[in-house]
Amino acid sequence: MIKLSQIKLPLETICREVPAEYVKQGVIREKELSLVRSAAAGWLRVREDNMKDFRILRRSMDARKKHQMQYIYQVTFKLPHEDKVLKQYGKNDAVRVKETAETTGENVRKNGTGRIGNGMGLRPVIVGMGPAGIFAALELARQGLEPIILERGCEVAKRQQKVSEFWDTGKLDDNCNVQFGEGGAGTFSDGKLNTLVKDPTGRGRRVMQIFVDHGAPSEILYLQKPHIGTDLLGEVVQNIRRHIIELGGEVRFETKLVRAVWENETLKEIVCEHSGRQETIPCDTLILATGHSARDTVTELYQSGLFMEAKPFAVGVRVEHPQEMIGQNQYGDFYTKLPAADYKLTYNTKDKRGVYSFCMCPGGYIVNASSEPGRLAVNGMSNHARDGRNANSAIVVTVDPSDFGGTDPLSGIAFQRKWEEAAYNTGQGKVPVQLFADFCVNRKSTGIGAVIPSIRGQYALANVRETLPKFIGDSIEESFGYFDRRIHGFAREDAILAGIESRTSSPVRIRRDESLQSNIRGIYPCGEGAGYAGGITSAAMDGLRVAQEIIRCLES
Repeated sequence: MIKLSQIKLPLETICREVPAEYVKQGVIREKELSLVRSAAAGWLRVREDNMKDFRILRRSMDARKKHQMQYIYQVTFKLPHEDKVLKQYGKNDAVRVKETAETTGENVRKNGTGRIGNGMGLRPVIVGMGPAGIFAALELARQGLEPIILERGCEVAKRQQKVSEFWDTGKLDDNCNVQFGEGGAGTFSDGKLNTLVKDPTGRGRRVMQIFVDHGAPSEILYLQKPHIGTDLLGEVVQNIRRHIIELGGEVRFETKLVRAVWENETLKEIVCEHSGRQETIPCDTLILATGHSARDTVTELYQSGLFMEAKPFAVGVRVEHPQEMIGQNQYGDFYTKLPAADYKLTYNTKDKRGVYSFCMCPGGYIVNASSEPGRLAVNGMSNHARDGRNANSAIVVTVDPSDFGGTDPLSGIAFQRKWEEAAYNTGQGKVPVQLFADFCVNRKSTGIGAVIPSIRGQYALANVRETLPKFIGDSIEESFGYFDRRIHGFAREDAILAGIESRTSSPVRIRRDESLQSNIRGIYPCGEGAGYAGGITSAAMDGLRVAQEIIRCLES
């Protein structure tokens, strides 16, 4: 199998030859596949009909020159006498043998023993049903280990109802909200699947294939920046849950971990709570995939003796611009023909603070993502079509333990809570919103301009500066001048700012060793909440990794 990179086709050619609706949707159909196959054959100087099992692995956009925009493809295929072709192009990095990735995991072990750790035959327990927990559970279930998943929130349908009620009325369920429930925080996001994590094992590709197998759009397998969308992700997550149950797994919603109990640094049991009643479960294998907002659970585990440390993260605001403005800047005259444009921006301030865009949502919405009474946080989300009138992104500033005002591992949580309380008070329980011009002079906005807020949840005109430490507000203001040179109009006076974006990643890392266990044998910290991931894909990959380590120990 040959892997060929750097196949380039002018965007003008694609727009001329491929039906407009497919170009706009960003999906590859037969005509584009034919163009790419022909270009690959010409590049390699081989007969097109000799190329078998032709597949596009990746498509990316080169938009640096607006008058010469092009798609760049990476493809794989089989050829007769591949060794001769590889020898001919051996010094060219664009031509390679396709590496064999790890097993797809499709072989399901029947009648598994479930014997983990000390051999007592105890079922593994997973706390949290975000991407790390879901993918760990699926992997264990495929090996016949019948995992138990404890999720403090609700199943997707009930969760969607509770979140909608919160956005409409401000009535918060602190166990089932944008942060907690089936699918984790990613269920109410853009469903972005791109990651910067290196993937020599093929876990990232496998995560994408599992999503597709359970109902996600097939184009996530080849897009450079794949996404599913909030409107589709809920059904995909439910399909994976049904598959886990079919394989013998068990899912307990509205069930919260109260504490873990161990002796001689070895896990013995856990205590969980459902509907006010506590239950003790004998347990020697516990995957902690709690997500980045389970502050009460993390605090309990730390106070019980689990080793943790504070870690850097980022804090800032959400900014909204017209999606049309972003499209014109990024794609020029092609913007009406292509999928909604995104952007990625970075800047270092004069004080050496890093400022960057995060979780950019084309055609999306800012959402009230609060999970604790009296505290307010925002996030961004998009539906699959990304057809909203505005683009939004977090513009965040890096913070580290030296900024937290404390020295213990939970000081980052205290830092988040302090400023989320400020946001709640500033907006009187509603999302604080401010024009950029008013942000620069530190005054409350009294009206809006041409940019109409697209916010899920109630919002109030306010002074967003009051929701941020001064150094963060100053860094954001400074960065907009540079960002405006990259995207004309970014610093427009009527750009909408909303605060506070404080849940970019976990402020805590639960330590684990080479066996992926904490200082307590049998406890496996996992995913974003434990400090080992930063998004849906990387969290899912870490869930697979932890599950595979447990299986490896079982088989050794």
